[in-house]
Amino acid sequence: MNKKKAKLNFKHNYFEIVEEGDHVLCAISGKKIQLQNLTYWNVDLQEAYYSSVEANKRYKNLKK
Repeated sequence: MNKKKAKLNFKHNYFEIVEEGDHVLCAISGKKIQLQNLTYWNVDLQEAYYSSVEANKRYKNLKK
């Protein structure tokens, strides 16, 4: 692994790699997410989330 943060463009069912790397950071917790484990993101906000817990937190904050 190259241990470099990747830059991604999030689409509705996939993501495009803009700049090579092996991980991204969760927008809520700041945790590293290995690209092979990346499952949750928001297309409109272009944010990645570590798990459904963080994704749900963002969703609830947006609804306020």
